[in-house]
Amino acid sequence: MDVVVRALMAGLLTSHGLRTNTEVVLHLLGGPGPPRRIKFNGAELKGLHADERSIAGTVGKVIATPLPPIGHWQPITVGITHSGGDLSTTMREWQDGPIVVLDADAPRLWSEGAMLPTEGQPNEAPINFILSDDQPLGDIIGDRVIHRSLGSQWLQGHMAIAIVHFLLDEGVDINR
Repeated sequence: MDVVVRALMAGLLTSHGLRTNTEVVLHLLGGPGPPRRIKFNGAELKGLHADERSIAGTVGKVIATPLPPIGHWQPITVGITHSGGDLSTTMREWQDGPIVVLDADAPRLWSEGAMLPTEGQPNEAPINFILSDDQPLGDIIGDRVIHRSLGSQWLQGHMAIAIVHFLLDEGVDINR
């Protein structure tokens, strides 16, 4: 749960607020029950406290709620919904932009020769990222799927998310 909560916090929180242009979908695939997805929408989210215990409690409350059918996003509270389904379900729902699978053995995320712009120019086009916990994701393929890395060293998930947000926030040219 600690890894999931840190990744969620890195994906949604800034120093003094929320990323309103970000959604985080947690895929809970372990345990005896069917796969569950929990979506946190930064544009709508209210009352999310920036401490791990509070967020873990929120995730725990969602897990205790009966699982809705696959593809039906049931509201839990403002900005938090949940649904049945797995990663392939989520990938089918993503309509826009590339799907980037972060993998240390893939080409770099940023384009060759990319430099930090002198003034930040955030990327506006949607980009969907897939990041695993300590378990391998297996082969993820599709016509919009690209595999990219943040370097040859495997990073903890919340660190990888912070680096991706920095690159996107600064408008670094992404290797699509």
